Amino acid sequence: MRTVLLTALAMVAFAANSILCRLALHDPTIDAASFGTIRLLSGAVALAFIARLMPGAGASASRPDWWAAAMLFLYVACFSFAYLYLAAGTGALILFGAVQLTMFVAGIRSGERFRPLAWAGFTMAVGGLVFLLAPGVTAPSPVGGALMTVAGIAWGIYSLRGRGVANPLRATAANFTRAVPFALVVSAVWAGDFRVSPVGVAFAVASGAITSGIGYVIWYAALRGLTALGAATVQLSVPVIAAIGGTLLISESITLRLIVASGATLGGVALVLGQKRARHA
Repeated sequence: MRTVLLTALAMVAFAANSILCRLALHDPTIDAASFGTIRLLSGAVALAFIARLMPGAGASASRPDWWAAAMLFLYVACFSFAYLYLAAGTGALILFGAVQLTMFVAGIRSGERFRPLAWAGFTMAVGGLVFLLAPGVTAPSPVGGALMTVAGIAWGIYSLRGRGVANPLRATAANFTRAVPFALVVSAVWAGDFRVSPVGVAFAVASGAITSGIGYVIWYAALRGLTALGAATVQLSVPVIAAIGGTLLISESITLRLIVASGATLGGVALVLGQKRARHA
C-alpha cells in the first residue's frame, strides 16, 4: 500500500508539471524563459536542502556530469516554450512518447532484441505520435510539437545517463544547480519577452520545488518497491492525468485525435513493456 500511495503521488506530481506550466503560460502570468529558470533554480534549492537532510548527506559528491545537466536544461527549456502552443494533455503525451521511444531506441542500439509483438508495439507507439502531429484541423502546433519532442528526447537521454548513479537524489540536485546558468542565458536572450507576476512565479516555484523537487524524492522512494518494468508501466498514467487536469483546471478540450493518438501511443508502449516483462519472467 505504501508503494501504491507513493507511486500515485509521484505520477500526479509529474502530470502537475504540465498543468502548472500551462496554467502559468495560458494567461500568461510569466514568460516561458523565466518560468524555466525559476523552475530550475527553485528545484535546485529544494533538492539541495532535502539531500542534506537525507542519510549519507556527507558522502563525497559524484563526478560532475555536465552532459546530464545540459540535457536537463534542454528538457526544461523546450518543455516551457512548448507549452506556449500545446494543451496540457497533448504536451504530456508527446513528452512521454518521446521519452519512452528514446529509451527503446537506446535499448535496440545496445543489442536488446525485440520480439515481433514488441516491434508491433513500437511501431504503434510511433504511429500514434505521427498521427497526433500530422497536419490537420485539430493538429497541435508543429512548433510546440517539435519543442516537446526535443524535450522528451533530452529527458530520455538524461534518464539513461542517470542509470547506476549511486545517489540519484544528490546527482539530481547537482544537475539542477548546473543547469541554472544555461537557463539564465536563455532568459537573457529572451529578455524582450520578460514578464513576471506573483502568480506566475508561484506556479514556477511550485513546479520546481514541489512537483519536481519533492516529486522526485517521492518517486525515488516509490522505486524501492517497483521493478524497472513496473516503474516504466505506471508512467503510462501521466498523460491521462495531465489531460484530465487540463480539462478541469484550464477548460481544455480532449479531441478525438488526442484520444486515438493516446490509445495508439500508450497501448504501443504498454505492449513493448509487456513483452519485456514476459521475456524476463
